[in-house]
Amino acid sequence: MSATLLYIEDDREIGSFVCRHMQEQGYEVNWVMSGEQALEAAAGCKLVILDIMLPGLDGFTVGQRLKKAAPDIPILMLSARTSIDDKLQGLQFADDYLTKPFHPDELTARIEVLLRRTGARNSEPLAIKHLLVHEQQNLVENQDTGEEITLTGKQFHIFSYLLRHLGQIMTKEQIYESVWGESYIEGDKTLMVHIRYLREKIERNPAAPEIIETVRGIGYRIRA
Repeated sequence: MSATLLYIEDDREIGSFVCRHMQEQGYEVNWVMSGEQALEAAAGCKLVILDIMLPGLDGFTVGQRLKKAAPDIPILMLSARTSIDDKLQGLQFADDYLTKPFHPDELTARIEVLLRRTGARNSEPLAIKHLLVHEQQNLVENQDTGEEITLTGKQFHIFSYLLRHLGQIMTKEQIYESVWGESYIEGDKTLMVHIRYLREKIERNPAAPEIIETVRGIGYRIRA
């Protein structure tokens, strides 16, 4: 299962280029364009690529908040600011600092190094009904059969987001905006379709789900 990367960059041209390259390398990329979206969007992501020059909250502030909220997620600063002061300030919380312009192969290599480094810190798996969830490895096992359940990046991101808010009712807006990084439009069926396919993979009986509960008119939750 491919790792999901959170990419925070407000420049559409650079953002599109980086997203396309990382997707070609087999990564799922959750791209947001402001720091205000970053904390919610980080759920389920294995690494953060962070620009410094952002509208609203600057990258240093965003990075510090992300590191405090999720200390095990590596942060790669990606910035046009090349001064040693900027690098030293960034490296107080970030795990690496790459200056623009950069070669995409170097970006890939640095990401792979950070993921290998943090992959050694395996958290305890979480048991939910018949499932065993290894969040660090993006791995879900069916304990009834002993087989791995293969989820897409979006499916795992949705599942991981609900697990991080175990027992809480999460609105469709909250889930959609965290996973897709954009505003939810009332009546959009995208999330509902993804939930349906996710249930087909993880529920014993998708027609009578035991894991992901629909809270009519509001959203979804996983019971604690």
